[in-house]
Amino acid sequence: MGTAIDSTFDAEGHPSESLRTLASYLEIALERGKSVVLMRRDAEICSIYIGNPADEESELSRRGTMSKAVAEELLELTQVGLNRITVGDQTYRFFRSFTLISDVGAVIFAPT
Repeated sequence: MGTAIDSTFDAEGHPSESLRTLASYLEIALERGKSVVLMRRDAEICSIYIGNPADEESELSRRGTMSKAVAEELLELTQVGLNRITVGDQTYRFFRSFTLISDVGAVIFAPT
């Protein structure tokens, strides 16, 4: 059974920044039939890619960055395996896993 994250809100009653950020990238991933890939490139910044890390024929598309603090919060709020989050009126289901890409650790958020 997955984790349901329906009640992680800030002081104003809005979903946390990390969940809103993940939701925006999950929307892109859903449109493209791909996954969100999070990779730490230096001590303070993580790069965000959209693509299929298992497909060696196609490259991942770099979409942006997030701070280490936001990435760490996101990892605390989700778990390995099936997850469900609600941001606004939209519910997202995804599977979180880990892999190595070019010897760099990567967290994969694959919409289900």
